Amino acid sequence: MPPAQQLPPNVHVSKHPCLLAKLSQLRSKEPSARDVKLLIHEISLIVGCEALAQAITAVPGPAGETPLGFQYETTTVVPETISLVPILRSGLGMIDAITTLLPVPVPVHHLGLFREPTTLQPVEYYNNLPNHAAAAPDSTASSLAIILDPVIATGGTCAAAIQTLREWGTQRIIVLAVIGAAEGVTRAAQEWPEGVEIWLAGVDAELTDRGMLKPGLGDVGDRLFLTIGK
Repeated sequence: MPPAQQLPPNVHVSKHPCLLAKLSQLRSKEPSARDVKLLIHEISLIVGCEALAQAITAVPGPAGETPLGFQYETTTVVPETISLVPILRSGLGMIDAITTLLPVPVPVHHLGLFREPTTLQPVEYYNNLPNHAAAAPDSTASSLAIILDPVIATGGTCAAAIQTLREWGTQRIIVLAVIGAAEGVTRAAQEWPEGVEIWLAGVDAELTDRGMLKPGLGDVGDRLFLTIGK
């Protein structure tokens, strides 16, 4: 992993020992699709805990009552409008972990992006953001959008998702990933430095000529959905 000082200041790489051990297990070719799904979930929980501890704030809520009839001051969080934006397909594997962490249900808006094989540039094929046209007069953009994408490779897909959400009108973006290439993470972080924070479990220094991380995790979508060799 490259030294932290070589990454932009809005990139946060976890040092949690359990997380690092689980990432090592996920790198292996041995885990079954069921185990890959579980490891993605567990890693997302830890990364999500670290990110949300910095991104949201606990504030007093209305009075509540315990089962024994005692009054207490409830706690809620701000910002009030949060949405999850998984990048299809592999981002689907992170949804359950983050919805488990959040104290209330939040919308899930899917983005479909793929890398064109020759140029490795992102192509959008699906967008489920409500009123997602830029500067829509009736925009319902969330204050905080959380991008879920296990792997940041060249950074093109992540940067495109950030730009789409910025045009939608969101005020802040958190990117949660399992792993990224130093070059790609830097590219994504620089897309909107003042509005984006990237949190991930690990960073690899190299990309192959096919835009895959080295040593990486392989194709997480294929590993999750048993489509290896498609």
